[in-house]
Amino acid sequence: MALPQITSTSRRRSWSIARSGTVLLFIDLFAWAIALPIATALRYDFHLDQAAWQGLFKMVPIALGIQLIAGFSIGLYRGRWRIGSFDEVSALVTATAITAIIVSALDNFVPGARPSLRPVPMSACISGGIAGLVLMSGARYLYRVNEERYRRPSESMAKRVIVFGAGDGGVRAIRALLSDKESPYFPVAIVDDDDRKRNLSIQGVPVVGGRSRIEWAVRTLGCEAMVIAVPSGDSALVGELVDIADELGIDVRVLPSVRELFGAEIRTADIRELSEDDLLGRHKIETDVESIAHYLTGKRVLVTGAGGSIGSELCRQLYRYAPSELIMIDRDESALHAIQLSLHGRALLDTPDLLLCDIRDRARVHRLFLERRPDVVFHAAALKHLPLLEQHPIEALKSNVWGTLSVLDAAVACGVERFVNISTDKAANPVSNLGYTKRITERLTAWTAREHAQAGVFLSVRFGNVLGSRGSVLTAFRAQIEAGGPITVTDPEVTRYFMTVEEAVQLVIQAGAIGREGEALVLDMGEPVRIADVARRLASRARRPIDIVYTGLRPGEKLHEDLLGDNEIDERPVHPLISHVQVPVLDPALVRDLDSSKPALDIVEMFKSLAGVRCAPVLPELPTVYPIDDLDDLDDMSSSVNLH
Repeated sequence: MALPQITSTSRRRSWSIARSGTVLLFIDLFAWAIALPIATALRYDFHLDQAAWQGLFKMVPIALGIQLIAGFSIGLYRGRWRIGSFDEVSALVTATAITAIIVSALDNFVPGARPSLRPVPMSACISGGIAGLVLMSGARYLYRVNEERYRRPSESMAKRVIVFGAGDGGVRAIRALLSDKESPYFPVAIVDDDDRKRNLSIQGVPVVGGRSRIEWAVRTLGCEAMVIAVPSGDSALVGELVDIADELGIDVRVLPSVRELFGAEIRTADIRELSEDDLLGRHKIETDVESIAHYLTGKRVLVTGAGGSIGSELCRQLYRYAPSELIMIDRDESALHAIQLSLHGRALLDTPDLLLCDIRDRARVHRLFLERRPDVVFHAAALKHLPLLEQHPIEALKSNVWGTLSVLDAAVACGVERFVNISTDKAANPVSNLGYTKRITERLTAWTAREHAQAGVFLSVRFGNVLGSRGSVLTAFRAQIEAGGPITVTDPEVTRYFMTVEEAVQLVIQAGAIGREGEALVLDMGEPVRIADVARRLASRARRPIDIVYTGLRPGEKLHEDLLGDNEIDERPVHPLISHVQVPVLDPALVRDLDSSKPALDIVEMFKSLAGVRCAPVLPELPTVYPIDDLDDLDDMSSSVNLH
């Protein structure tokens, strides 16, 4: 039943456009019909007996015919552009200029009552064209004014709002709000910190000053909400405006980010409530699509940990680049079901692109790689929850270290072209088992790159916390708020880097295209965010009062994270948001020979030594121990490396 309704609406719209175009066509012809005689009369100072009226009346229909032909040829009268738009006015100027030029050229060949005179004086051809253009443009202006007045929302019914930002985002937001009759918002003031815009007015909405004038607008103009119309605004800007709005008791709405808009027109429905992403910052990501397509399109691409937060988003974005085969490995069958459903809209779990496999099973990983022969590998499988790994270092050894080594060895054996190991900011100056083991995987990847350069490019990508991932701080805050609180924060001063999962994965894929052998590529995460500020802002937007409780830093946690180690240099030779750092190599023989039966404290000391945290004597030769254990008790831990 929906299809006929859409068709009917489309037909009514087409009829309305055609009818408006027909009316404007007759207005244009009428404009020429009166412009030429008036211009001729003005040329002779209204001494009408001096004009060659017989010739003039012959030229008028010629001018009308030329305007008609030129207009249809250009598309002016075929509904190609919105009436009164810049494109339509440009086409109108072109058609009118063509008509004036041709009329001037034909003026010599149309006989008049007095042969010594032109039917239409040359100056009248030019001034008549200008006068006609003014009349035609004026008609379109009146049409647009009437249309906008009709579509304008009711000021008495809609909520009065302040728009922050007089740039392109602000212009587009105001245009959207004032062109939707059902809009719940009516802009009455614009606030912008740029002094050069103080006297600006956008569609009748004035710029009243900088952010210090927000309170004045609320008190004087009765504004009930504020729309932040800065799609590229960072977390500092959004946070400050949210604090101001909370103090004044007004709602906050935001435009979609630059990434979400992607050049599309803003609609009223796009102006939405504040999300955690807005509070924690946005990043404008510029991707070299050609380089990405070059190393992915038509290739066999394999993703470990495909069911996790990072792994699943990797699969979704990689799928867009049309690999010949996208192979997804995970030990969590439910996670594989979810990613297949999101990619294909169906999940029968009976296709060869899904591989149920534990990366700690060295023999099976090796066999699968040799069977499927991937060209590109993204290694996203790991244990990621820092507090649990502090209590169970042996599990970090088995999954993060031995599991990564089994994938690296299999990749070398089958001759991959490119291998991307996904690491974490915890690997920079590590102080936790998670950080130690991920630093070890970076060093193992660097060793593989050096020793097996002929096998392909091996590199690591390092980044921080991902918004909304499973077990992340925002997920915990959201659950605590829904339960009525309190929100628990480790320390009032603790800060973390944040990035949305889409942005992080986009840079991971870009890094895979530009990375060189053995490097760790570090993604620019913007400015660190105080977790306490995020908790306070989320609590302030809850339906009921929410307390915040500080619990103290847990073992292995830093007050402030590092993206780069103490001896690493920030160099960005290719992409402005990706740093390239050198990683010292680590012989995997030292890793394979670790004794997993040792006490936990001894294992942690081995982690520190292998991660290069401090100088230590060379580890003694130990018998090779490479257990392949059942992980049924760790189902919730091993799907992804989406770090929090």
